[in-house]
Amino acid sequence: MKKIRYIAGTVIILVFLTIGFFSFIDSKVEYANFSYASNTHRKCQVKGTWLKDKETRYDAANNQFIFHMRDENNHEMKVILDGAEPNNFRMAESIVAKGKVKGDHFHATEVLTKCPSKYEGDSEDLKKSNL
Repeated sequence: MKKIRYIAGTVIILVFLTIGFFSFIDSKVEYANFSYASNTHRKCQVKGTWLKDKETRYDAANNQFIFHMRDENNHEMKVILDGAEPNNFRMAESIVAKGKVKGDHFHATEVLTKCPSKYEGDSEDLKKSNL
């Protein structure tokens, strides 16, 4: 009877460890550029800048925000985000898009924006204040 308890306990622990391992592997998202993201079929984070001179619009029928961005290697790609335009998108210094390349565009599930800090001063002002 005790052997059955140990075997059942061991099986339950192994099942939970296996589920936890595969959940961790699926949630791991690495930084990449558009070239690498095109070659891998996994979810990636691409850091870049918004191309203001290219098409930027919200498609209300499909609930998608569409824009173009340039990654850190100067590759440009159309980005389609599920959902509305992110907060502070138009004043962002840089953008991080999380998603996968699908065909000729990057399909993002999340977009993070980095805006200029209102607390950072001019470097000359900072030097003067330290004197």
